[in-house]
Amino acid sequence: MRRTLKELTLKDTFMFGAVMVDPENCRKFLECTLGIKIAQIEVSKERSMIYHPEYKGVRLDVYAKDEHNTRYNVEMQVTKKPALGKRSRYYQSQMDMELLQSGSDYAELPKTFVIFICDFDLFGQGKYRYTFRNCCKETDYAEIQDERQIIILNTKGNNEAEVPRELVSFLKFVGANLADSEKEYGDSYVEKLQRAVRKVKVSREMEERFMTLEELLQDEREEGRREGNLQGTRDILEHFLQKFGTIPESLMEIIHSEPDLNRLEVWIELAVKSTSMEEFIKQISHKS
Repeated sequence: MRRTLKELTLKDTFMFGAVMVDPENCRKFLECTLGIKIAQIEVSKERSMIYHPEYKGVRLDVYAKDEHNTRYNVEMQVTKKPALGKRSRYYQSQMDMELLQSGSDYAELPKTFVIFICDFDLFGQGKYRYTFRNCCKETDYAEIQDERQIIILNTKGNNEAEVPRELVSFLKFVGANLADSEKEYGDSYVEKLQRAVRKVKVSREMEERFMTLEELLQDEREEGRREGNLQGTRDILEHFLQKFGTIPESLMEIIHSEPDLNRLEVWIELAVKSTSMEEFIKQISHKS
């Protein structure tokens, strides 16, 4: 069953991107997250929703820079995904490469922040905020000064005395269900975000964008299921062929380049009936 725009809260990646594309909303979020003052933020609208070829899927995040050219990449995480640390490394490298390709010198590389907002406690330590940067294991007095930081926010924290009140209010709002997202939080920034969410929900343009995104995601899910079925069938075929010994590399290439699930299933039947690898190869050559 497909979702509707009116069912979304800020924790949904589409809604988060739609709200944070407003520079003031994004600026205030970064200020309360990082505990710094930012005069001006520029949010890249072009990069807020893209179909990323390296991920083979839709990537939704917020990409911004401030008046000092500091770069920020923010992503909402509702469910645990593998290799979050390596994904942050990839995001930071993408920001660096973009600048280096424009002809900048290494010394000109700006500060970068990769921020994940998680609706779960990734580390189980009850912290609303986890901050990471490169440090020296041998001494606290040596610092690499690469000016990169990774921030992981957690809506399930319980250390309210250790973080700013406005950050706690924001994270509680993010973690709220649809009904609780409309309640009073006693925070002016959260109230501003609530108004922004309501505005998105009544926008015809946003409704059309959301429907387009849902179609892309549905196609991606169907492609994922298809690829999973294909790989599973290939694995079964290889299992039956291994009774004849090592599978020739040329045959492995044929198996893994075959996109037709029905044909792979026929090959499994042939593998079961064949008495040798040579007979199987002859059979599939004859059937092709």
